[in-house]
Amino acid sequence: MQTKTTTQPLADRIRPTSLGDFIGQSHLVGEDKPLYQAIKNKSVHSMILWGPPGVGKTTLARIIAGQTDMNFIQLSAVSASKNDIRELVTAAQAEDSPMEKLLRAKTPQTQKRGILLFLDEIHRFSKAQQDFLLPYVEDGTVTLIGATTENPSFEVIAALLSRCQVFVLQSLSEAEVHEVIQRGAEILEVYLLDDAADFLAAYANGDGRHALNLLEAVVGLYAKQDENAQSERVITLDNLKNALQSKHLRYDKAQEEHYNTISAYIKSMRAGDADAALYYLARMVAAGEDPVFIARRMVIFASEDIGLAQPTALVVANAVFQAVTLIGYPECQINLAHGTAYLALASKDRSSYDGFFEALEDVNRYGNLEIPMQLRNAPTQLMKELGYGKPGAEGESLLPEKINTHRYLRRNKL
Repeated sequence: MQTKTTTQPLADRIRPTSLGDFIGQSHLVGEDKPLYQAIKNKSVHSMILWGPPGVGKTTLARIIAGQTDMNFIQLSAVSASKNDIRELVTAAQAEDSPMEKLLRAKTPQTQKRGILLFLDEIHRFSKAQQDFLLPYVEDGTVTLIGATTENPSFEVIAALLSRCQVFVLQSLSEAEVHEVIQRGAEILEVYLLDDAADFLAAYANGDGRHALNLLEAVVGLYAKQDENAQSERVITLDNLKNALQSKHLRYDKAQEEHYNTISAYIKSMRAGDADAALYYLARMVAAGEDPVFIARRMVIFASEDIGLAQPTALVVANAVFQAVTLIGYPECQINLAHGTAYLALASKDRSSYDGFFEALEDVNRYGNLEIPMQLRNAPTQLMKELGYGKPGAEGESLLPEKINTHRYLRRNKL
């Protein structure tokens, strides 16, 4: 583990440089797991790291580059352009390119093995930008590690996705966040009381970077107040709670509080707790959350959680979506409240949602099974003679023969 200058954020100062110091993702980096083996064998191919914020995507990419002797170049898809990619390709293809000289100057003691491009927030790259990058990933000019918090199936073009292995990273457990907090406390030379550490680990909600940012903010607000304090400064639970109420730590629509609040909102509606749902809605509205984002989640919820129990829920959710799109703040908060209360109080039935994904699992498992003859189109006489479109026995399953005993729709009205 490395420590860096105090002008850098705490999360960067304690960023590990080896798998031995890396916290979490044991399903990927544990002994004999995929990324462990790739690093051990120095056989790294292009990949997508998909997971929530603060779980180690950037750190893991840096470790991979460092332990496989590759030149590490980090770009953000928010600001990167085709020219940045073109410059990288030039570096990889021409030994006398300006960037290649710069890379050699940075690491003169090591013979590097090509360029590893870490593209943060790859889902923000446009289709045209991804198309431009594709041939260089395909021919191995650059090894790509893309990081995203969004489902790559929807955000990364199919051609690029097919050339990358997708690894799913998980939120850190509270025990793992505790370990992250302890490392941060050691660097900051502070001591967290047990109840304070427990509170912070729970509040971080599986995001190690969020925990470190909060810890650093608390230390900045409280740990330096007593100039006569001993070298081991103590952070209490009250320090944390006071800091979290401070104007220095506000709801940020692009960060973890955004995800925490929308999660609480959805789960409250799912539990039928209209009071809690309205409260979390009010928090989002007060923070300036995009009303279209909230309404979109309502439309999804209407089919995913309410479904067949109250089909009009989808009609109401769509009406709210249209209303907020046309009206906007501040008036549309009334539409959001109306829809939220309706969805929270509605009966719940996830059978169509669950049934579809069970069917999708069979599709992925068995591929294109033969469609029963009685369901096939019979536009010609020959096809009719072969049995296409011929009615089957009464009550006979219309599923392909291999799975004709499977049942997907099981009503589970709550």
